[in-house]
Amino acid sequence: MTAARILNVVPTLMCGGTEHQFMTLSRRLDPARFTLEFACLRRWGPFVQELADRQIPLSEYRVATFRSVQAIAQQARLMRHIARRRIQIVHAYNFYGNVFAVPPARLVAPVVIASIRDCAPYLTAMQKRVQRYACQWADCVLVNAEAVRDWLIADGYDGSKIVVIGNGVDLTRFTGAPDPDGIRRALGLPRGTPLVVVVSRIARLKGLEPLLEAAAILKASHPDARFLIAGETAPNETAYLEALKCLAGEYGVTDRVIFAGFRADIPGLLAGADLSVMPSLNEALSNVLLESMAAGAPTVATRVGGTPEALADGVSGLLVASGDSRALAEAIARLLDDQRLARRLGRAARQVIEDRFSVDRMVRSTEQLYLELLARKRGALPVSA
Repeated sequence: MTAARILNVVPTLMCGGTEHQFMTLSRRLDPARFTLEFACLRRWGPFVQELADRQIPLSEYRVATFRSVQAIAQQARLMRHIARRRIQIVHAYNFYGNVFAVPPARLVAPVVIASIRDCAPYLTAMQKRVQRYACQWADCVLVNAEAVRDWLIADGYDGSKIVVIGNGVDLTRFTGAPDPDGIRRALGLPRGTPLVVVVSRIARLKGLEPLLEAAAILKASHPDARFLIAGETAPNETAYLEALKCLAGEYGVTDRVIFAGFRADIPGLLAGADLSVMPSLNEALSNVLLESMAAGAPTVATRVGGTPEALADGVSGLLVASGDSRALAEAIARLLDDQRLARRLGRAARQVIEDRFSVDRMVRSTEQLYLELLARKRGALPVSA
């Protein structure tokens, strides 16, 4: 069987959750069945170099605004590329990838897939309508949580086209014994310091203000606890980072909160922490949540989007209402004070990832979807992956 040619169309190649998922998939697709290319709207991000190192073709289609002759010209250029390269599957990701690529790809590619990976609180009503229109031309709308599927159906999408494949975690990154003392030494903290880790991009929907308020609430009862916020800051969010630091000062927790920036040792941080917190105000199915669970870290998360699909309150972690800083503080205190409960929840969380959210399962499910869609277009029976 000749390998099917796939073109992934993505906005950028930064280090967000969606980017980590499609890059993980790209590394594990069966090369005997699929060959891969990428197209992006901006050649930004560290994954650009990885694609170059792996000799995966990457083309750029710069569009300042979709309401322009330039956008139409770039879409025509994309169509020519798909036809010339005999691309069989075009897989677009997120709003900009979907709106740019899905309608023109429909004219020349046998299979067109749109991906929507959150409930899009940042999109305007007009942008949501535009994306819904673009996705009508896709053979399939791939989502990563039942919560996203339900939201799309309520918003007018055809439910028969929506397929749910949850995110996958590479469990090999989360094996080996944790080194909590080493983590604390590296951070300049005394041995045994209670450490609460938040892995998050510095962005306004990540719930960092309630997290800082929770840190302030815990000052009296847990004076030694430290809160580490690990994650990169986008160029357009530097002012927001400074605002968060000012807020920490207002709450009197500047000495208790560490803004660590980008860290390459996230598995070690999570494994060595007393607990992980995901305080987001909006998520679909967070990679950080799944990675925390994979690391066996006792986890507190907000009850948003697809989070309850992975983490069961009191069974594999603790859930609180989003934006409720007092409930967040109480859940953190509960796990800091009850090590037996924390260990039990951490072990159960790891088991959930092994059973339901492994990267192998995600890759196999996506490969099967590709093959089924191709077989449907060829009028053949699906080929088992």
